[in-house]
Amino acid sequence: MELSFPCDQEVVKQVLPHRDPFLWVTRVLECEPGVSCSAQLDVDPELPLFQGHFPEYPVLPGVIIMEALAQTSCFCLFAQNPGSGDLGFFAGIDKAKFRRQVRPGDVLDLQVQITRNSRRMCVAEVTALVDGQVAATATQKYVMAPASAGAAEGSE
Repeated sequence: MELSFPCDQEVVKQVLPHRDPFLWVTRVLECEPGVSCSAQLDVDPELPLFQGHFPEYPVLPGVIIMEALAQTSCFCLFAQNPGSGDLGFFAGIDKAKFRRQVRPGDVLDLQVQITRNSRRMCVAEVTALVDGQVAATATQKYVMAPASAGAAEGSE
């Protein structure tokens, strides 16, 4: 499969195993497979999670921001070999910082830089931004596994 950028969510679905309601990448703007990736998430005001987090002042949960960044990282890694059926599982999130709230209707810019890329373990420096302002940063670690071995490999 030949990938070109920018691409929409239909192409994202060809690379990532995630599906609604847990696909948190709307589009990929740029990608150098295995190295770096820039993507976006349109934060839909109609997401059911906003009914409970928090009804009077809805905010996208930090765990969803971290997941969107992880999905962007995995897109970057899987773009090296699209259709491989590999899965990425969280092995750790270090130095996570949340600097700005993400609200319904925002466009979340997802930036990842892969700093370690081996067959089994990958590490990425990740940043989420809204309107050019940093919303979150972290160092994320992932264990990579074939889909058939995924249940025994990771914690996610």
